[in-house]
Amino acid sequence: MAETIREELAPDQHLSTEDLIKALRRRGIIDDVMKELNFVTDSVEQELSASPKQSVGFDKQSTLKKTNIDPTRRYLYLQVLGGKAFLEHLQEPEPLPGQVCSTFTLCLHYRNQRFRSKPVPCACEPDFHDGFLLEVHRENLGDGTRMADSTTMLSISDPIHMVLIKTDVFGETALVASYFLEWRSVLGSENGVASLTVELMGVGTESKVSVGILNIKFEMYPPLNQTLSQEVVNTQLALERQKTAEKERLFLVYAKQWWREYLQIRPSHNSRLVKIFAQDENGINRPVCSYVRPLRAGRLLDTPRQAARFVNVLGYERAPVIGGGGKQEQWCTLLAFLCRNKGDCEDHANLLCSLLLGYGLEAFVCVGTKAKGVPHAWVMTCGTDGTITFWESLTGHRYIHKPATPDEPPLTEQPKPLHPYRTVGCVFNHQMFLGNCQPSDAVETCIFDLNDESKWKPMSEEAIKSVCAPGATTSLPPFPPLCASTVDASVTSNEIEMQLRLLVSEHRKDLGLTTVWEDQLSYLLSPALASYEFERTTSVSAGNEEFQDAIRRAVPDGHTFKGFPIHFVYRNAQRAFATCLRSPFCEEIICCRGDQVRLAVRVRVFTYPESACAVWIMFACKYRSVL
Repeated sequence: MAETIREELAPDQHLSTEDLIKALRRRGIIDDVMKELNFVTDSVEQELSASPKQSVGFDKQSTLKKTNIDPTRRYLYLQVLGGKAFLEHLQEPEPLPGQVCSTFTLCLHYRNQRFRSKPVPCACEPDFHDGFLLEVHRENLGDGTRMADSTTMLSISDPIHMVLIKTDVFGETALVASYFLEWRSVLGSENGVASLTVELMGVGTESKVSVGILNIKFEMYPPLNQTLSQEVVNTQLALERQKTAEKERLFLVYAKQWWREYLQIRPSHNSRLVKIFAQDENGINRPVCSYVRPLRAGRLLDTPRQAARFVNVLGYERAPVIGGGGKQEQWCTLLAFLCRNKGDCEDHANLLCSLLLGYGLEAFVCVGTKAKGVPHAWVMTCGTDGTITFWESLTGHRYIHKPATPDEPPLTEQPKPLHPYRTVGCVFNHQMFLGNCQPSDAVETCIFDLNDESKWKPMSEEAIKSVCAPGATTSLPPFPPLCASTVDASVTSNEIEMQLRLLVSEHRKDLGLTTVWEDQLSYLLSPALASYEFERTTSVSAGNEEFQDAIRRAVPDGHTFKGFPIHFVYRNAQRAFATCLRSPFCEEIICCRGDQVRLAVRVRVFTYPESACAVWIMFACKYRSVL
């Protein structure tokens, strides 16, 4: 623009701000910009924090525009007004401006709505100041336009699930607390406003230890015409707790009876991995069937195989344990697993099974062991033609199960199992639980005919439904929906690529080598990375011929080309580079010496829901071969 205006001016005339403004006005650019600008007043912020006694301006068009409030619906405005007594961070120094520090993030889920607070620096009194507008809607048809009254809302037993995540300076996440907030006390409070302090307890082995306190304020919008008496609210909550406790007691009695019968079939069943209950992150024992539920991914995932790839790129981490000894068991609620973006093999298997059920497949979680007797969980689907497919949720691999037949003559060649699984104790989904009662629990000889009660002992589906069906008990955590990725794939790919170029140049400089990058060669590596990801998702290889042809054309006669692809599920360039250098093939490329050495690096980030990423990196070099 400036160059165009200079051409219009006299050669010796200096270009001033005024000349620029005139030129912009002449071209109509300023008018266009002024039309685009929208000045929105911050009236909403003041109104939402004001006491509901004052009239709230829901009729104002600007308010509706800015907060997307439907005046015919009932909302709950939840404010988090700071935290205190996070004693683990008592000695934490005040972060300097611009300094990277550990942060706390609060994630919320309520009736299919997900929220995330702004990250705040970890401190003894973290500075949480966030407001979340939750819609207290009814699912029943016909109730959509009628605003929910106090009595109707009292029957909505879904809690607000809050998960506190800590992110360290390297971007590693840890689960700090998981809390179910009962919000209905606001229905019996004066003016529909309630303030309370919430004590967050730790997770896993520390579930009895307090990690800190949050100050929370609730307000109903629009304000309630009539509030209920606190006594009515308390009676309803007590009644729900009583019903839930009774259902859980009856299920426990049934489960004990089922287990006695299972042991009577064969005393050796005692050593099989038949898992009826599992502890969640808060140390609460829950039936395993309650960890699985058909889950639809909306438009975020298109195929069951893509769902398997998504689950596989979520990080794997065993539950932390203090001291040596056995593995700490901790099956996470889905929200805690998704917010942390990593979990144990059971968390992965439960999520994959839920997604496959959502796609209309008959899917089960299998609990058993893999090599060396290590306990493990994976997913199995049963085809309508009887085909049994195992899905390994940590790698995304699929295996067709062909059972060996021990009764065949010894000369008959038995199929060699390709899968890593040794034994299977039980299989379950949201409606069924079956204990393996075949003479051997070895996977290779197992017959997965789940309708044959001489091979699989079923639990009563009615009993499972009484404690695991959605809404059956108030202690069941509701399943959250998946969230779209907030990561911009091309921007992130560029950033990591630039950082890797810098790291390679520095590394070669330390070795006394110069670095010449060839952009065209880097660009030619893109199809290979796309084809690797496609193959991981679909198990079909495609597009490799074009890549090889392009490389042959780009590398002149007498030159040698070397390439090294590698895959990560995190976005930390330094960590990735350190891992790459540990590979002798990659180190050979990065530290390449010779005549006319040209280096190339290409990064391609593939984004999945929940901001999970598959990061493919390819280092390459070409040089003249000198014999």
